[in-house]
Amino acid sequence: MSLFQPQIQIPATYMRGGTSKGVFFKRDDLPAAAQVPGPVRDQLLLRVIGSPDPYGKQTDGMGGATSSTSKTVILSKSDQPGHDVDYLFGQVAIDRPFVDWSGNCGNLTAAVGAFAIRSGLVDADKLPINGVAEIQIWQANIEKTIVAHVPMTDGQVQETGDFELDGVTFPAAEVRIDFIDPVGDAAMFPTGNLVDDLEVPGIGTLKATMIAAGIPTIFLNAADIGFNGTELQGDINGDDKVLAMFETIRAHGAVRMGLIDSVADAAGRQHTPKVAFVAPPHDYTASSGKAIAASGIDLNVRALSMGLLHHAMMGTAAVAIATASAIPGTLVNLAAGGGPRDSVRFGHPSGTLKVGAEVGTVNGQWQAQKVSMSRSARVLMKGEVYVLSEVLTA
Repeated sequence: MSLFQPQIQIPATYMRGGTSKGVFFKRDDLPAAAQVPGPVRDQLLLRVIGSPDPYGKQTDGMGGATSSTSKTVILSKSDQPGHDVDYLFGQVAIDRPFVDWSGNCGNLTAAVGAFAIRSGLVDADKLPINGVAEIQIWQANIEKTIVAHVPMTDGQVQETGDFELDGVTFPAAEVRIDFIDPVGDAAMFPTGNLVDDLEVPGIGTLKATMIAAGIPTIFLNAADIGFNGTELQGDINGDDKVLAMFETIRAHGAVRMGLIDSVADAAGRQHTPKVAFVAPPHDYTASSGKAIAASGIDLNVRALSMGLLHHAMMGTAAVAIATASAIPGTLVNLAAGGGPRDSVRFGHPSGTLKVGAEVGTVNGQWQAQKVSMSRSARVLMKGEVYVLSEVLTA
């Protein structure tokens, strides 16, 4: 039997969106068996990214060996009324054969509108020659609407500009993202409480705000777990004991939020929920060497993604932060000084981020009408990815 296995070629675009980057596909460009959910699609995306990789490097794929760079996106023209494009996000595990479809990537959302325009997924008559195109995105993982405001110049997507985003080295054009009704009819606080006593065996009972806005997130007080909120990746990601503590907290919080039935199920749901810890504003030095003054922020937040401290802040977690900050009494709100607010600027490992939130109550229950933030996006490479044909027989 010949060891030769031919490779197939699939049109793809490698894009940065916010502080993440990933491989973007038009659904119709995928092999037929991968155009629908299932093991063939998962196996294809794993091979594209280079997972599972016991070395943790994804050398034989397009992944960058971090949760921020082990991402895939599939876009198609939307059948949802009033929407232009359907956006499906797959978070690819690095060291095991698993693609998590349980949540959105808020950072890559910034690149969805530009990709959709370039790929012909948006009707030409709604695109201005010069100005801002409003792209209505249906986020298929969580079934929510997102509006991307994409700048256009001379009929083309404008990517260059002077907008600076902490966590991204070079400036680019600003893309405003509006997350519309990010909770919907679901309970924003799945436990019914703004703050819970979360019992975690072997760790203790921790105060926690568990919220399902943007992405399910468990917020803790930094001081309660031995931190001050100014930590960088090197302070946490090399400590297996600390990482195990966070994963245990995440698993028990997920059960309390009703996302899984038992802590054992957390291993199959790595992307959600997130765990974050908050603290009042303190001076610190960001990972770039930039000095962050306490006077310029409302609070400090650090968040974990796929088991490690994130280098900046996940876009969906920023939605949760902004929403929780606007609701008096949550841990996020209290860390920011308490009281009502319609925006928050928080410090993260790479710098700062400002996010606006519109919240209100209906029948005594908190609801989020809209959360807005600015990101940027850029095409890094366009062409074809190559994978072995055997992935289509998964």
